[in-house]
Amino acid sequence: AMCGRSLSPDFIFAWPNSHVAVMGAAQAGKVLRIVADGSKLIQAVANCTVPKISIVVAGSYGAGNYAMCGRSLSPDFIFAWPNSHVAVMGAAQAGKVLRIVAEGKQKASGQEPNPQMLDFLEQSTAMKLEQQSTALFNTAMLHDDGIIDPRDTRKLLIFLLETIYEAQQRELNPTRFGVSRF
Repeated sequence: AMCGRSLSPDFIFAWPNSHVAVMGAAQAGKVLRIVADGSKLIQAVANCTVPKISIVVAGSYGAGNYAMCGRSLSPDFIFAWPNSHVAVMGAAQAGKVLRIVAEGKQKASGQEPNPQMLDFLEQSTAMKLEQQSTALFNTAMLHDDGIIDPRDTRKLLIFLLETIYEAQQRELNPTRFGVSRF
């Protein structure tokens, strides 16, 4: 929000963020505070009109991905370090969630839960999500602008700031011809 007032670029570094799994009542108050603060951050990032640059440096999961200006909030540039992961949730947690849902579905339909099937579902889900959350997979799916060597982060940020500044200074002439379709 302050960046919007001063028209300075909004650097957003995505760091490891965890999601909330099963918790006790004592933790619920802390979680509600985290959710409230996180929603304020998401609102500020979504409504900010200055250029946004995201660098995913480790794990970026769930709502934390939104708060750190993930692809869905349209950063001007988004790059990832080679060790980073982006997903709805961690692979092991996703496997456990699907196991719980499948087990509940079996019980609700009057069936005895099948432990082998549930184990397979949990493991295969975790394995698939682990593969699909890697930096290489995400960049191959064009979810970011590329993978960078962490040692080059500073140089990249300087280049991106110069690019943003140049783009703001450059006058564009309106086109005088229609859209050509081939």
